[in-house]
Amino acid sequence: MNHEFLCIADDCPNCADETVTSGAMRWTMPLLKLGEKRYYLGIFFKANWYRASQFCRYHGMHLASINSQEENDKLEKHIRDFGLGHEHFWTSGTDQGEEGTFFWMANGRPVTFENWNTGEPNNFRYENGEEEHCLELWNRDGKGLKWNDSPCSFETYFVCEIQ
Repeated sequence: MNHEFLCIADDCPNCADETVTSGAMRWTMPLLKLGEKRYYLGIFFKANWYRASQFCRYHGMHLASINSQEENDKLEKHIRDFGLGHEHFWTSGTDQGEEGTFFWMANGRPVTFENWNTGEPNNFRYENGEEEHCLELWNRDGKGLKWNDSPCSFETYFVCEIQ
């Protein structure tokens, strides 16, 4: 089944087409409204954490932060409904400021709600010396989109948010 991210009022009652102004340009982004936040799934290209963050910021958004089980579950359901529950998605979570202390780059706040996969975060060190400092959603073992720390250079999909 081909899944495109289109918000049509009849098919997606929680979706809201919004125009995001960025500088002198205007972009119409298909946004999913969940509570106080609106999300944009970056599924048309894969990017490393920095490029994903740049894309979100350019369009007046941030990489997403997840502050509750409810937010996590709704976002996961939306991703699964698009048939993308097996993919990886960047969030704004990182411990680049201090190893082992994750915070949300989107708002600068420490991570308080956690949904790590078993054994994560583990800051795995790769043969090239790169370590894991960026937080992704990933269905590693069929238990749903849990959190994993991953190398920030890894190219994957991403989730932007705007409040």
